Amino acid sequence: MKSSFLKYLSFERRYSPHTVSSYSTDLEQFSAFLKSEFEIANLEEALHPQVRAWLIHLVEKKLSPTTINRKISTLRAYYKFLLKREAIQVNPTAKVRVLKKANKLPRFVKEDDMVRLLENLHYSDNFAGQRDKMVLELLYGTGIRLAELLGLTEEQIDLEKKEIKVLGKRNKERIIPLSGELTTVISRYKSIKIDEFRGMASKHLIVTDEGKIGYPMLIYRITKNYLAQFTTLDKRSPHVLRHTFATHLLNKGAELNAVKELLGHSSLAATQVYTHNSLEKLKDVFAQAHPKA
Repeated sequence: MKSSFLKYLSFERRYSPHTVSSYSTDLEQFSAFLKSEFEIANLEEALHPQVRAWLIHLVEKKLSPTTINRKISTLRAYYKFLLKREAIQVNPTAKVRVLKKANKLPRFVKEDDMVRLLENLHYSDNFAGQRDKMVLELLYGTGIRLAELLGLTEEQIDLEKKEIKVLGKRNKERIIPLSGELTTVISRYKSIKIDEFRGMASKHLIVTDEGKIGYPMLIYRITKNYLAQFTTLDKRSPHVLRHTFATHLLNKGAELNAVKELLGHSSLAATQVYTHNSLEKLKDVFAQAHPKA
């Protein structure tokens, strides 16, 4: 049933390959736990006590509440799927509750550090160097998600109109404007890509050094390697640049609803978390400028 569930996520729910892979990994980990601790061979045989035992095991391993809650979400979706198809009679996750999470503010790169990263760092003139530069410029210049970046095809990029068409979560499409500088970076990269692979590379925008479709670990390596040179942040993932994009826009006075649309959020609540970072900047300005501060 697991393979049927993953196909359901891919083709009916239209989840990204990255998300489907995460679901698959979670189920494999729970299956391994059932076999080693309870000698249960099939996920369909698990009951509430086994689910609860696994969650306790994850807590004892000191996994973050966010990670554990994602795994709970995976199990809920899987057993709901089995229940609808009458593969099980009782949902073992029915009484499971998510863990409380500490309210952490999104981490972002300081504006000065981001400017130095994009303008002062020397990028190689070869294909890999220009691809890396474009990846960083696109993530910061548009705020798109990792899966959205990897899913971009050349047809979705209109350099004349200076915009890209992004396919987001739940297959929701949105248009994001491009700056003139970013348009130039993309144009240069596409030209080098054609010369490098003689038009034989994947039609996806981001490709490997061999011209094949890019993959998540490639983007993680690029962002980690370059961000490490300009920031002391302990987290240097592609999502940090999405946080940075949103925070810098709000710091410069962008309207919250506009940022919501650019990020592809379904609700304003998801975007409002970035206002806390903007508030912190206002407090700093107040402390430095107000006579009574």
